[in-house]
Amino acid sequence: MSDQLAAVPRLDLVGPATPLERLDRLSDYLGHEIYIKRDDTTPMALGGNKLRKLEFLAADALREGADTLVTAGAIQSNHVRQTAAVAARLGLHCVALLENPFAAGGYQPGDNYLANGNRRLLDLFNTEVVMCDALHDPQAQLRDEAERLEAQGFRPYVIPVGGSNDLGGLGYVQCALEIADQGQQVAFGSVVVASGSAGTHAGLAVGLQQLMPETALIGVTVSRKAQDQRPKVETLQQAIAARLGLTDAPAPITLWDEYFAPQYGEPNEEGMAAIKLLASQEGILLDPVYSGKAMAGLIDGLARKRFASGPILFVHTGGAPALFAYPPAV
Repeated sequence: MSDQLAAVPRLDLVGPATPLERLDRLSDYLGHEIYIKRDDTTPMALGGNKLRKLEFLAADALREGADTLVTAGAIQSNHVRQTAAVAARLGLHCVALLENPFAAGGYQPGDNYLANGNRRLLDLFNTEVVMCDALHDPQAQLRDEAERLEAQGFRPYVIPVGGSNDLGGLGYVQCALEIADQGQQVAFGSVVVASGSAGTHAGLAVGLQQLMPETALIGVTVSRKAQDQRPKVETLQQAIAARLGLTDAPAPITLWDEYFAPQYGEPNEEGMAAIKLLASQEGILLDPVYSGKAMAGLIDGLARKRFASGPILFVHTGGAPALFAYPPAV
């Protein structure tokens, strides 16, 4: 698998392997051995998981002669922030379609949501922001935006929401290789990761099936129920495996969907408590959209004895800039 992965063009943006650390104080607090894979420390734009996907996607954009990266997400999208940073580093134009998921009413995070956090960083990266009422069909909307740019003389390359396609998902096959190498002395019983646009989850599923087949992979959903999330993960899982020429039957996908409510992007009490706990125990910051809710799932899963025996590895996907876009408590 590593040979097939090495044959795919890739930019060196992440650099050496991100740290894999034992969380000593949190382990003592929870009464279970907990480790963390620090993909929040990737070296661009305040870190995060999307950089792994962008190593492959941006390499493909350059191969095609693109001068513009086009992508989409919510106003506080970590993916859009990291895509904009990569474009800046490569000297490319970046266009971002943004939606406000709370525009219709209900929860209102305040003015910081519209201008601070990830959104503020987009301006620093010279991003062309195009606001839309909703990303009701992001693939079609991105295609339309690319056509508009082509008519203006640009050479756009469309990066899907979250960087989550079979090419971007290779970034988390690479992450699985790192985990297997760094964790050789630790028999992980479970790996926990936030499951959103599905590329991170699917890439890990493919990689860990090959490298650590006895380890359970648990995706904590952050935007939808398991019945809607599972097809997204499985479709990408199969496409990533096919790209690598793997023919094994895909491993079953495990999803916990009790922790994302009330909706994508809206903080909840359990997630905010998890953020506070990890910060106070380990000095590590989670975010209210993805990693805080995933950690809430880990904590509750331990309390409910949902895990197999053995140490647990939490894959920290980043997102700390969003802390500055939300009120301090819910």
